Amino acid sequence: MRPALLSALLLFPAATMAAEPSKSAQRFARDAVIVDTHIDAPSELLKAWRDLGVEVPDREFDYAKARRGGLDVAFMSIYTSPADDTGGAAREKAHRQIDAVEALVGRHPGRFAKVVSPSDVRRHQGDGRVLLALGMENGAPIGDDLAQLAAFHARGVRYITLAHSHSNRIADGSYSLDRPWKGLNPFGEKVVAEMNRLGIMVDVSHLSDDAVRGVLRVARAPVIASHSGLRRFTPGFERNLSDELAKAIAKTGGVVQITFGSGFIDARAAADTTAYFRELATFQQAQAEAKSRGEPVKSVEDFDAVWDPAHPKPATKLSQVIDQLDYAIGLLGEDHVGIGSDFDGVSGALPAGLRSAADYPNLVAALRARGHGDATIRKVLGGNLLRVWSAVERASRRQGSTRELRMR
Repeated sequence: MRPALLSALLLFPAATMAAEPSKSAQRFARDAVIVDTHIDAPSELLKAWRDLGVEVPDREFDYAKARRGGLDVAFMSIYTSPADDTGGAAREKAHRQIDAVEALVGRHPGRFAKVVSPSDVRRHQGDGRVLLALGMENGAPIGDDLAQLAAFHARGVRYITLAHSHSNRIADGSYSLDRPWKGLNPFGEKVVAEMNRLGIMVDVSHLSDDAVRGVLRVARAPVIASHSGLRRFTPGFERNLSDELAKAIAKTGGVVQITFGSGFIDARAAADTTAYFRELATFQQAQAEAKSRGEPVKSVEDFDAVWDPAHPKPATKLSQVIDQLDYAIGLLGEDHVGIGSDFDGVSGALPAGLRSAADYPNLVAALRARGHGDATIRKVLGGNLLRVWSAVERASRRQGSTRELRMR
């Protein structure tokens, strides 16, 4: 946990306590299929290996917490940064993260299994294992080579967030001041088409509004936002989705996966998040120029050491996530809302009551308290994402059949 966050929690001790969910909510969470589309364990494993097959106190996701919380399918985020991209390390780093996930499964075959399809999820249902799927956060590892999409599909990647924080070869990012493509570029259109052909879900989280519109214009399969909030609660925060864009995603048959991080559910924290990424980009550019001159270079950790004390995270509550889920269900319908926590990806900046993969029963109890029925809650917890994943697979098969007919 970052020091700034710890200070915020000490200031608001009551906010750190969450009521124990009822036995009924705990049973429901164990019985429902819970799919969380964004957990950042792989990049953390590269920083410092932890055996997530056992309880790990300084991680938000591990086997023990997932079992207590009822988590069935955890999409492991294969994250690479804009700096990895410009430095030429993105592809290698992505493969190393996939290796780390596979190593985890290899160490604990009775506790984890890697899955690549909803049919795998059905096959493993009830066997006690936490199922690990792969989502790639940032399309940088494919470079400018469309063939890399098939290579990563072969390794199990089943969604790709086209850009992360800043513009890349594919699309403009929501935090980026530099927007060379004014949305999705021509190569990006080919990327979307190839992902649709292969059966990889197209993820628009992190994209600029114009880039999201570009994806929606060319996509031939349902689109997802793997871990986004709604801008209604964070005015001016482009990283979250406007009502217009969220409804357009639902119109494709897709799903908006609501995220838990404080920076997405609190207006002040959201403004700081935008400022952080933009100032970090300026800092990194300055360090690159210093390096080219042979001068000493500072790290991102050096930047954070200055930034964090000046921008303490506000204490946030479970109810703020429920506000977003409740609003999304009303706006989009119960078939187009899900969850993508961002566990292990927001430096501990999470609301009281949703601090780890053990806490999904709290979500169940809070949604029930807002009047949502169990059928709706099952959809939100995972049913909707599995439906969309299956629809993307079917669209891929249809395209394959059409191509085969044309070739005859």
